[in-house]
Amino acid sequence: MTTTPRRKDAARNWDRIVAVARELVDQGTPLQLNDVARRAGLGVGTVYRHFPTPEALLETVAAPCLEDLAAHGERALADDTDPWRALEGFLTRTVEAQVTDAALSPVTAAPADALPRTTELKASLRSAGTVLLDRAREAGAVRPDVAAADLVPLMCGIAHAVGVHGGAPGDRIDTGRRYLAALLGGLRVPPRGA
Repeated sequence: MTTTPRRKDAARNWDRIVAVARELVDQGTPLQLNDVARRAGLGVGTVYRHFPTPEALLETVAAPCLEDLAAHGERALADDTDPWRALEGFLTRTVEAQVTDAALSPVTAAPADALPRTTELKASLRSAGTVLLDRAREAGAVRPDVAAADLVPLMCGIAHAVGVHGGAPGDRIDTGRRYLAALLGGLRVPPRGA
């Protein structure tokens, strides 16, 4: 996909809008385009030209994290030495992203996407999770009753639990990893002889 390069002033405005939106999301403030325009020192029309909806802006804020997770998913798929380790690593990275990027959970939980790239990235993540789970199940490492459709709600559940009970921001990754370890313990088939 090719895009027309933005003029320098338009690129600066886009960067400023996204930076202000990132700050608001990190503070837990819902995105309202008029508020973003005011805080960015730009006209409302300028913000709406770049981002026609708050959802499009939120997805743009979440895009770097989604891109990183999709790349991690591709690397996990390339690791065919230990299916359990690949699944565990992918889910660990997913939980870490969910508890450190406030834009990720609402974007991944949204029933519809404003941007085609968001749809592509979410599909890539679902596909990676499905393949990794299937491989781990085929290797006898995961319970046979766990479905790929269970992964997203389980990961969202951990993110929500960390949001409510995770403690200080610096503790959230460790809390998320602990919750994930408990979940993975329930998914895993015990090794023979254990």
